[in-house]
Amino acid sequence: MLLTSNLPFSKWEGIFKDPMTTAAAIDRLVHHCVILELNIPSYRMEQAKKNRDSITDPGEVVKSRCGAVV
Repeated sequence: MLLTSNLPFSKWEGIFKDPMTTAAAIDRLVHHCVILELNIPSYRMEQAKKNRDSITDPGEVVKSRCGAVV
């Protein structure tokens, strides 16, 4: 099984709301497992920023691939 999260375990209490439930869930997930913690920028976040920055001026006329004016 592969499980991914963008939150560290210390922030999981915000998901479960109960510290005991959070501890039990984490305990069961990490028992006999390998944890890979990647402290690198998110690929999806970088793509979203690029897409946001590349949005054209709303007043600008843009032609779509099929030639229609959008």
